[in-house]
Amino acid sequence: MTYDFDLFVIGAGSGGVRAARFSAGFGAKVAIAESRYLGGTCVNVGCVPKKLLVYGAHFHEDFATAQAFGWETGTPSFDWRTLIANKNREIERLNGIYRTMLGNSGVTLLDGHARIVDPHTVEVGGIRHSCERILIATGGWPSIPDIPGREHAISSNEVFFLEQLPKRVIVVGGGYIAVEFAGIFHGLGAQTTQLYRRELFLRGFDDGVRTHLAEEFTKKGLDLRFNADIARIDKRDGVLQATLKSGEVLEADCILYATGRRPMLDNLGLEHTAVTLNDEGFIAVDDNYQTHEPSILALGDVIGRVQLTPVALAEGMAIARRLYKPEHYRPVDYQNIPTAVFSQPSIGTVGLTEAQALKAGHKVRIFESRFRPMKLTLTDNPERIYMKLIVDAGSDKVLGCHMVGPDAGEIIQGLGVALKAGATKAIFDDTIGVHPTAAEEFVTMRTAVGE
Repeated sequence: MTYDFDLFVIGAGSGGVRAARFSAGFGAKVAIAESRYLGGTCVNVGCVPKKLLVYGAHFHEDFATAQAFGWETGTPSFDWRTLIANKNREIERLNGIYRTMLGNSGVTLLDGHARIVDPHTVEVGGIRHSCERILIATGGWPSIPDIPGREHAISSNEVFFLEQLPKRVIVVGGGYIAVEFAGIFHGLGAQTTQLYRRELFLRGFDDGVRTHLAEEFTKKGLDLRFNADIARIDKRDGVLQATLKSGEVLEADCILYATGRRPMLDNLGLEHTAVTLNDEGFIAVDDNYQTHEPSILALGDVIGRVQLTPVALAEGMAIARRLYKPEHYRPVDYQNIPTAVFSQPSIGTVGLTEAQALKAGHKVRIFESRFRPMKLTLTDNPERIYMKLIVDAGSDKVLGCHMVGPDAGEIIQGLGVALKAGATKAIFDDTIGVHPTAAEEFVTMRTAVGE
């Protein structure tokens, strides 16, 4: 049978665009449909604009630090509208780049909502397109719990378009998105409270990292409320009142929920296929990203594996190669994925946490270091860096590297290469450090905890 397209991609986020571009480059006839914005969550309401806001939030500390180095900075002021306008302009530029990339790759871009009619047909704007294969790359969407007054809260989608900086903000959640936005609002001058229903935020990260960041947040003046949650939200005279389950009432101008994301499957037409969902509600796929419908694949946040942009990119590349360039196919390696959290201070991590290493049966040696960044030694800023290495006691192999401190994400990338290559602690010890840097501490920690 002859189809209009060899591959029809639904969703022009990072993973979908990567799969579409490279499939077309390998000779396939490809279409991609997007109903919102090119580049997906990351480019538009995720990692890119969020990091721009993080940069902006850092300046209040940078101004104070500059004075210790002899700079007369005067009294700086901040304008939220300027930051958001400049952010919007950059996102528009990136949207244009994505559109150009797709066009130059020979991909047919369809602006509109795509709905699956049958396993080989997709409808966009009332026009049906036949296709040999369909790739679902629709990503995720933030969710707000169904509590009284939920309509008064916002999610990470709306936060990037606030007309003004709220004076008082409540951030609800304990994941990396909540932690990042708590730091952003606090850094820009808002009175910030973070609520999390468990004992300590960033569940799944190393406990040393979690504890250290909580200490740094507290020193900076963030109001951390663990074992706390909102029962209801009311709005009176323009002021939001959050009644906690404990009965305490907190007032705020903005309540941001960052408590989880769901797969974006709305009006997708899955009921016309054999595609099934797993127990968590994500699309079920095998190791080749194949769904239970032979002609349909899925990748990225919608399958709920590792919800990170670089992972979606790798999955898109793997699909394109397996389908249209099999001699170059390599499966995605989900081990030792470097991760950064752009909190303030930031987090960089790769490999196993101490708890994960012990659970996997490793006998471990732990190396830890805490120290002030050199940049802050002329100031009264008490912030400290935290670094941790987890080493298998038998093989000497480094199992995990963790850091809280300036440029942690930049530093951890290189350590990701080392762990991917199977580096031992002896190799770390034999590596000459770059002095004076914080990064050199990873190759100068000699004495394990308790030894």
